[in-house]
Amino acid sequence: MRLLSQTFRSVKLSNPNPAKPSSSSATSRILKSQLQPSPNTNSKSRSWCVYLIVSTNTPIKTYVGVTTDFSRRLKQHNGELKGGAKASRAGRPWVCACLIRGFYGQSEACEFESKWKIFSRKLPRKRNREDTMKQKNDKSLPLLQHRQAALNRVKASLHCSHLEIDWQLNPF
Repeated sequence: MRLLSQTFRSVKLSNPNPAKPSSSSATSRILKSQLQPSPNTNSKSRSWCVYLIVSTNTPIKTYVGVTTDFSRRLKQHNGELKGGAKASRAGRPWVCACLIRGFYGQSEACEFESKWKIFSRKLPRKRNREDTMKQKNDKSLPLLQHRQAALNRVKASLHCSHLEIDWQLNPF
């Protein structure tokens, strides 16, 4: 009878000789050391942020995303680096409208991003004559106000007091 590990090469059996460390335990130690930030690593560079960008070409669009390196991600959206989201190609070039920092980790940042997108879709868009007049001057203003209203709902639904919200384009 053949051993399972001989039939299926990808199957790793536990080390039969505990005195000699297995290669998989050595590998796991290496992986763990790579995942833990070194003391010299700047914790700010690893922190997660959620961002809102606005297209500068018509039709004006907004995009909400999450990243650990916003400047690199903006370059990707603008086509300067590979890896930008397909949905953001049509709006190039993009500028930063809002940057939210201070998340405890990827999970919290992704939850925030997801809720912001969901609330933005569900929130009705208000249109009146005053908005129409403002639109003639700044077509991004109604979109930014809509995203801000959705953001306010996210803030009401999650604990966000530790977050730093930096509006770089004024939606007021």
